[in-house]
Amino acid sequence: MGIVVLTMKAPVMEMLLVLLVTGIHSNKEMTKKIKRPKFNVPQINCDVKAGKIINPEFVVKCPAGCQDPKYHVYGTDVYSSYSSVCAAAVHSGVLDNSGGKILVRKVAGQSGYRGSYSNGVQSLSLPRWRESFIVSEGKPQKGVNYPSALTYSSPKSPTAKAGETTKAYQKPSVPGTTAQPVTLMQVPGTTPEGAAHVTLPRPSLSAASITSSPRPQPVGHRSRELDLWATIAYTSSQNSPHVSPGIQRQDAPGAAFREPAGVHVSLGFVPKEELSTQSLEPVSQGDPTCKVDLSFLIDGSTSVGKRRFRIQKQFLADIAQALDIGPAGPLMGVVQYGDNPATQFNLKTHMNSRDLKAAIEKITQRGGLSNVGRAISSVTKNFFSKANGNRGGAPNVAVVMVDGWPTDKVEEASRLARESGINIFFITIEGAIETEKQYVIEPNFANKAVCRTNGFYSLSVQSWFSLHKSVQPLVKRVCDTERLACSKTCLNSADIGFVIDGSSSVGTGNFRTVLQFVANLSREFEISDTDTRIGAVQYTYEQRLEFGFEEYSTKPDILNAIKRVGYWSGGTSTGAAINYALEQLFKKSKPNKRKLMILITDGRSYDDVRVPAMAAHHKGVITYAIGVAWAAQDELEVIATHPAKDHAFFVDEFDNLYRSVPKVIQNICTEFNSQPRN
Repeated sequence: MGIVVLTMKAPVMEMLLVLLVTGIHSNKEMTKKIKRPKFNVPQINCDVKAGKIINPEFVVKCPAGCQDPKYHVYGTDVYSSYSSVCAAAVHSGVLDNSGGKILVRKVAGQSGYRGSYSNGVQSLSLPRWRESFIVSEGKPQKGVNYPSALTYSSPKSPTAKAGETTKAYQKPSVPGTTAQPVTLMQVPGTTPEGAAHVTLPRPSLSAASITSSPRPQPVGHRSRELDLWATIAYTSSQNSPHVSPGIQRQDAPGAAFREPAGVHVSLGFVPKEELSTQSLEPVSQGDPTCKVDLSFLIDGSTSVGKRRFRIQKQFLADIAQALDIGPAGPLMGVVQYGDNPATQFNLKTHMNSRDLKAAIEKITQRGGLSNVGRAISSVTKNFFSKANGNRGGAPNVAVVMVDGWPTDKVEEASRLARESGINIFFITIEGAIETEKQYVIEPNFANKAVCRTNGFYSLSVQSWFSLHKSVQPLVKRVCDTERLACSKTCLNSADIGFVIDGSSSVGTGNFRTVLQFVANLSREFEISDTDTRIGAVQYTYEQRLEFGFEEYSTKPDILNAIKRVGYWSGGTSTGAAINYALEQLFKKSKPNKRKLMILITDGRSYDDVRVPAMAAHHKGVITYAIGVAWAAQDELEVIATHPAKDHAFFVDEFDNLYRSVPKVIQNICTEFNSQPRN
């Protein structure tokens, strides 16, 4: 038996030993890594919404700068899953604008989400959403395994920062499923010379090793599987000489998905539901706690200049974002003034903050003088109309922005606006300094214009570059509907009690004339539960409550109730009737209502009227006394509130009562509007 001896040269033997040792060392290192896994916190961008992430609970790292208003948040404490995860963390106070780690936990959807301003972030209101989440400090709980790679529900995974780990959502695999090929096919006439078929294994849906590249950027409406398999093809192409050079490695810096020239990816059937990657953005109905109809009068005069005009537009856009515009909340229109005012868009043109901001961006400067008074007059006459979207029940607010000072007078135009129920706010930017005041046409113009002179309605801004600091103070003021005093006009803020003489001397026909007079007066007022309310008492020797303040809340119902009042007939006890009205009507008046008593009589009272009249005056009831025919003038003056010449009226015949309607209404409004504005 022969023996064959193989001999090797020393260098070859040494090489084999080195390879053997290196392999053993590599296996040991691999074993160590498997035994000691390290949790890597995934990084996300500010625009990542919670609803895009499948994981029910996860820890992530947020970057700096997520306080920016372009990252939308819906809710307070509990947030809609349509919210930016990181912006919600800033709003909740878990993070500041410098970023950091947070723990996110999904919870059930809510029937409503309340917007609020917190930590520099304005969250929006939302009626309902299918899923919510809460945010806490990024300290992992013991015994809980958090994913080091987030699972996204859509191919539109947000662009990741360097080192971000994500993976495409995969449906669970069916046991026994085998890999199927993905074929890159030649397109005749377009394939570069030397290109050939490249067949790659289509991975099983249960493959554990599948992760996307660091910068997934899907193009168009591609399916999840297309992006995933194309990425595998791109990654594999580095070892395949037969793939077209148009293919780019997905893990290369700045690489984006690009279909290679002359190569067609054949994937077979793609489910229809996977072709759509657009999520339905919830449309806010607006913040119901800030239901106001708002007009901004912006300064488009030549003196503003292009740069400051852009700052003014950015201020409007920030206001639109902070207000949460919607049909159930605030609505906003814009009027630009120069020589003459021009409506850019009215209250009903844009019904959400996003559309409103886009419209603001398109506004171009008009130039000319700074005729503020003319602009206020135009807004009073035209802007707050039903045709322009005025809702009637919402307070009317006009915010006037002025660069320096107006070039016309504003006092008279503003008075008419206030008397129309418009709450005027003034923002004066870079107002006149001492040496410039000689050029101001109307000194102290802002205080002459605003609804009240207590500082609530005026904002003075020292520089255009600090205008942004006024966004939140202004939003809080225009939304404080309880303090919008100019919304309360002479026609919508009273409880009016009619005290009607039904004595025998009046007669049936004249009594119907008196009721027509009561109806004519009532028609002049805005009637509702929250506006003016009407009640009525009829008296003879006795008294009867015909209807109270809370019984009817619409004008048609009030007018029908007046028609149904039946003539009583009897004596004339006016003093007792005043006491009865104080007890049965005005004792139930709302604290914030002006109390008006309108008494109609045709004769002298059988009882004393002095003490009851004084009681009415002491209780703050403004009394108008209207006498007909045989009524005693001295009694009318005692009953009426001082000065009697403004509150006592006399007509010689019942048929002339209608002539008193305009004078009574005028006196009611003059008295209301003469109240101090402080």
